[in-house]
Order: sequence, then structure tokens, then C-alpha cells
Amino acid sequence: MKLLRWGFIGCGEVTEKKSGPAFNDVEGSEVVAVMSRSAARARSYAERHKVKKWYTDAQELIADPEVNAVYVATPPSSHATFAIMAMRAGKPVYVEKPLAASYDDCARVNRVSEQTGVPCFVAYYRRYLPYFKKVKSLVRDGAVGRVMNVQLRFSCPPREADVAPDGSLPWRLQPDISGGGYFYDLAPHQLDLLQDLFGVITEAEGLCANRAGLYGAEDNVSACFRFESGLTGSGSWCFTGHKSAQEDKIEIIGGDGKLSFSVFGYDPILLVTGQGATSIVVPNPPYVQLPIIKAVIEDLQGFGACSCTSVSATPVNWVMDRILGKF
Repeated sequence: MKLLRWGFIGCGEVTEKKSGPAFNDVEGSEVVAVMSRSAARARSYAERHKVKKWYTDAQELIADPEVNAVYVATPPSSHATFAIMAMRAGKPVYVEKPLAASYDDCARVNRVSEQTGVPCFVAYYRRYLPYFKKVKSLVRDGAVGRVMNVQLRFSCPPREADVAPDGSLPWRLQPDISGGGYFYDLAPHQLDLLQDLFGVITEAEGLCANRAGLYGAEDNVSACFRFESGLTGSGSWCFTGHKSAQEDKIEIIGGDGKLSFSVFGYDPILLVTGQGATSIVVPNPPYVQLPIIKAVIEDLQGFGACSCTSVSATPVNWVMDRILGKF
């Protein structure tokens, strides 16, 4: 079995709980180096997680001969750069979502992966969680009959950091770093799930607005889209609504019933048919990225396959850029 020795570029919040520990929990995998532009953060992460090397320069980490696989966990604007650097060094990459801050950057990553023959995977981990695999099996087994329409609704109040007294904003609200506002941060998971269920979205249009004026990025987005099968759907995102309107729901409307579920809260899956309503509880693992990281590792070791490649992740950015009017 090939031992994968991972180097992390970025060691922020996502690596603490969602992903980082999983790399050491899978047989044949270990974390040997981490990198942050902040020496204090890199050193602290390495010491707390018993990682033997830390860097403040991404190129030095990639060039480390002990590192043979790279996890990119930085904000989206640097995803393409670091992924391409790693692939050109012959080292496979696992990148946080979205793959990049634009569709064009995704295309760059895919070209380099094809040219070098080095794989690039993307952290759309919800595809592999038991909760969403149950949703997929219900749809595929015809629980609601022929699917007629898909509706996505998300609303939340402003976060405390959105109205910081000093005027500073989190990177997710700086489009040059994130690709957009909260839409570009949260919608990727929702849109990837829908495309995993129903195929690639081939048409998408959107309307965006900034209603609250708390920051420059869009805070409200409405969209309609069509999948390759002809199925249509719609989405509505409000990031500055009152807490009474808070919602996290996708509804799949079929000829024989309705299936609804949440994307971020993992509320019980609700199936409603002519026989009544059924609430389905499906627990997830403590480290939510463990199933996909295991699939990536097994793929790289040659006895498995992970579907979350950079090619399969790219349509999400195409759809978001269409909705935001980037084209």
C-alpha cells in the first residue's frame, strides 16, 4: 500500500474539525507538514496536532520530498495557483470547495491536471455523507415518483462579523478573495448536491441585489436553472433576513410525493406521499470529510475511485458565475 504523506497549505478552521483529523484516521495516510503565512499559526497547528514540519512558504512545502500529496485549504482565490503548483511538481491535490474563485480558473486547473496526468480532487464531501446518500437512494428508488421540480431556499440573518465596528470584513465577503459573497461560499455545496442527483445544469440565470448595504458583495440572489435531463429548478438565497425567516431547505417535488432536506443543518429528511409523512434521521461521522478523504486516499492508492474530481466540480462554478452575471 502506498503511504500518502500530506502537506497542508492553509491550517484554518476547516482543518481543525471538518477535515484535518481525518487524514490521520485513514490507513496508509498521515499529515507530515503544514503551511500558513503566519509562522505562529503554522507552529501552533503543528504542535497541537503533532505534525513534525511547518512552513510559511507554500513552494517550500510542495518541494519537500517527504510530502507526496497536497491539501489546499486556503480561500478560493489561491486554490488554482496552489493546485497547479502541486500538480506540476507531480503531487496529487485535494482542494477545498469551491475549486476556484471563477469558472476560468477551474478550467486552468483541469488543463494542468490533464497535461500532467496528476489528479485533483475537490472537497464536495456531502456527496459521501450517509445523510445525502440516503436522499439520493430515495430519489433513485422512486420514493416520490418522477421528479417534476426542484426548489432550493436559504435564508439567514447577518453574522456579527458582517457589521464589524472597524469596517473590516471576513474574506468570504471580499469577492477578490472568495469569488463573491456568502453565495459563493455556501451555494457550492447545494448546487453540487443537486448536480450529483440530477446531472449537470446546462442553463442558469440569476438576479442579484444588495438590500442591506452592510458590505459590497451581493446579499440576495434568486436563480432558475435547467438540468441536462430537462428538469427545471429554482433557488433563493437571502443572507440578511430576519431570524424568523431562517431556512435551509431543498424540496424535490415528484409526481407521487415530496422529499425535503437541509444542506447545512442535517435536519431529519421528510418524505411525504399519499401514505403520509415519514421523518428519517441519518447520523453523520464526527469528522464530516472523513468519507470523502477515505475515497480520495483509496483512489490514489489504486484500489478505489473518488468521483469528486476537479472536472466534476467545475460545473458548480459555471452555474454560480452564470447566476452572478460574471460571463
